[in-house]
Amino acid sequence: MLRLAHLSDVHLGPLPDMSYRELASKRITGYINWQRNRKANLHDQVIGMLLDDIKARAPDHIAVTGDLVNLALDAEVEFARQWLENVGPGEDVSVVPGNHDAYVPGALDKACRAWGKWMWGDGKAQPAHRGAFPYMRVRANMAIIGLSSARATAPFMASGYFGSTQARRLGRMLDEAKTQGLCRVILIHHPPVRGAAPQHKRLYGIGRFKKVMLRHGAELVLHGHTHLPSLYWLDGRDGRVPVLGVAAAGQAVGGSKPAAQYNLVEIDGGPDGWNVRVQRRGLVHGHEGVREIVAQTLLPAEEIGQKLIAKRSQAK
Repeated sequence: MLRLAHLSDVHLGPLPDMSYRELASKRITGYINWQRNRKANLHDQVIGMLLDDIKARAPDHIAVTGDLVNLALDAEVEFARQWLENVGPGEDVSVVPGNHDAYVPGALDKACRAWGKWMWGDGKAQPAHRGAFPYMRVRANMAIIGLSSARATAPFMASGYFGSTQARRLGRMLDEAKTQGLCRVILIHHPPVRGAAPQHKRLYGIGRFKKVMLRHGAELVLHGHTHLPSLYWLDGRDGRVPVLGVAAAGQAVGGSKPAAQYNLVEIDGGPDGWNVRVQRRGLVHGHEGVREIVAQTLLPAEEIGQKLIAKRSQAK
């Protein structure tokens, strides 16, 4: 059995000192949003508690689906690199960027260079860049395929994009992984599902992504962005594909969004039938520490309208 921990939307803080020149862009709106909202609800201590719990469960791999930073300042990107060093070595941690990591033009390339060893595909130990996605990593019986939906957008926009070039490469990687008998896990920041995010935060290219699933299939899609624990389904070549979201890793208890959580995914079985289970672990109001919130079986999936096998903790 292989265990994969999934967290997202870390939004490492606090914000570093910045010049007026750095604020003379979309960053001014992000700075105001941080001071009014995120500063009070996102805490490094919470992230540390999640990491301690993750490491105590000794997963085989860790996936981080974007938004490591807030305004993509150079100092933030470097701080995130240091944080990733603490999370784990490049071969044990896979990262894809989010919209905050590409907050202004040029930021995504800087992030890719700084976080490259957590974004390299197998056999490609070289500086990552925006055109290097998707990448594929094979770990035991699992193929991890990382996509980038990140792009710089106008103020008050947080949309993502999944284009035709990535779609073609993704299709080839999914077929290659299936030929090798691997469980295919896709990482992307924006949810590739209609209605999962408001219009100004949606993914452009959802229809294109759905076509890739229908033609090539996958076993699991992991995403962030919404700061919500969620489960959607897409039709795939070999059956329905679970699309799993997660609460923001730095979200404190008492905010408008659910408190910090991560997904602990367990994979076993084989090409003739994969078994995929997920346990959501995180903070619960009125309780100390990180605890199990819900456990669900995702695969094997039954007919449409299936009943998920769920075990809710008494604290819920």
